[in-house]
Amino acid sequence: MKNQFKRRDFVKTVSAGVAGIGMMNLNFAISFQNQNKVQAGRRIGIIGLDTSHATAFTKALNDPSAGPEFGGYKITAAYPRGSSEIKSSYERIPGYTEEVKKSGVEIAGSIEELLTKCDVVLLETNDGRLHLEQALQVMKAGKLMFIDKPIAASLTDAIAIFNAATHYNLPVFSSSSLRYGTGTAEIKGGSIGRVLGADTYSPATLERTHPDLFWYGIHGVETLYTVMGTGCKSVSGIFTDDADFVTGLWKDNRIGTFRGIRKGKTEYGGTAFGEKGIAQVGRYNGYNPLLEEVIKFFQTGAAPVSPSETIEIFAFMTAAYESKKLNGEPVLIDSVIKEAEHEAAVLMNTFKNI
Repeated sequence: MKNQFKRRDFVKTVSAGVAGIGMMNLNFAISFQNQNKVQAGRRIGIIGLDTSHATAFTKALNDPSAGPEFGGYKITAAYPRGSSEIKSSYERIPGYTEEVKKSGVEIAGSIEELLTKCDVVLLETNDGRLHLEQALQVMKAGKLMFIDKPIAASLTDAIAIFNAATHYNLPVFSSSSLRYGTGTAEIKGGSIGRVLGADTYSPATLERTHPDLFWYGIHGVETLYTVMGTGCKSVSGIFTDDADFVTGLWKDNRIGTFRGIRKGKTEYGGTAFGEKGIAQVGRYNGYNPLLEEVIKFFQTGAAPVSPSETIEIFAFMTAAYESKKLNGEPVLIDSVIKEAEHEAAVLMNTFKNI
């Protein structure tokens, strides 16, 4: 109830800007009339100093020796507040705030103030439950934005974010850094021919405020989708305290699996099975490959990951969560998406009418 009151108060502040947002069609085919909506400046603002991504990105971009791949973009301002409920997040804020200040970053007292000090935004708040509220403020200001994983803490909020992006005619990009891990790009580019199936794995630490895979397992799930592409039909899973094992059946009868690890040695990786070969996929390769894609997005306005793929990734994880409740019974992706579409429509009507 407390969170509902918080959202209600927020909705009152943005209702005028959100009026008129409509639902996307079922295949989430967003067509931005002006996809190359590029800002003139290179000032980046960060929302949320409660994740190591914020300091890593600042260090890379604000390094005096930063290369041309970063296009001269610099972190100029940050609004520190992220989660107020996740201890592992909010305890980092004071230290990370001092760290980015040493790189010349100005600390803003609110998102509203931050938006006057930057041209584009990195939404880094670790708590995905806050992303819709924060993202709407950025969109209302007309600024391009990268939303770090998870794009939201529910499929409903993820769809609502893309609905708002359509309304404001502002492309949105969200991705795990593992999408750009060693070997993944080569496989996606056809190094082993058409991918017939894949098995991926990653750490899958749990956080009570987020559905199981949303918090950390998303890394391995995004790797799976990077090489398999969209088109998953159903999801089923086996869950224990120590691990998750989730199986996706694609509509063309391909099979993709994800293992989430919570005990023993943890690592990122996987195997892709192709028409011409078998290859390793998903090794972590640092943040810079992702950051380079973010900068390209800011420069061109063209998102390298489609809304439909991001939506299906979150539908896959939601279906896995529902399968857990059903003792491993398969859950249809389309039914999960349809339900979330309806909930997102109700949510956005709430934003419009309150």
